[in-house]
Amino acid sequence: MSALPRAHELGLIGCHVCGLVCRDNQVEDPACPRCGSALHRRKPQSCARTWALLIAAFLFYIPANVLPIMRTASLGDVDDNTILSGVVELWVKGSPDLAIIVFTASIMVPMMKFLVMTTLLLSAHRGSNWARRQRAMLYRLVEFIGYWSMLDVFVVALLTALVQFGFFSEVAPLPGVVYFGLTVILTMLASQSFDPRLIWDCQDEDD
Repeated sequence: MSALPRAHELGLIGCHVCGLVCRDNQVEDPACPRCGSALHRRKPQSCARTWALLIAAFLFYIPANVLPIMRTASLGDVDDNTILSGVVELWVKGSPDLAIIVFTASIMVPMMKFLVMTTLLLSAHRGSNWARRQRAMLYRLVEFIGYWSMLDVFVVALLTALVQFGFFSEVAPLPGVVYFGLTVILTMLASQSFDPRLIWDCQDEDD
């Protein structure tokens, strides 16, 4: 089956900001007529910027897991917890639902985002035609879960509120929260800087 025509073959270009499809007038530095944003057939230096942000996020993720993320005190017992030890602490203190939320948001989601974005970058760099539709779906998944990546920080705030209800006598955030927050922000920026159209740039003519 012959390949479908590409946007540039039809003289079209899409706005990254508002999604408006515009006519490509082949002028230098074209702007979107709806929102005024600069139009690009592909995001400039997409892979390089995404790699830089993703590597920085991974470097911040290391101290986010090594340094304590919160301090809990109950019945005179004071503990400074990392993410993993905090999960165990929540489970032991009778909050398995919060423990599952923290583990999912702080361990599973970031590692999945690192894995997916690395796969997308490597395949785009190689011009791979492997599983393009599935890779596009993975990119949309990363974008979707990015909105929920700050759950761990919200959980620390929630635990602070639980002090009023007697679950803990004291809960305080520690430096690990800052590094985790930076990790979340950088992974979100990395997913936004990646141009998913790179997935489709090297499709075969007979695909």
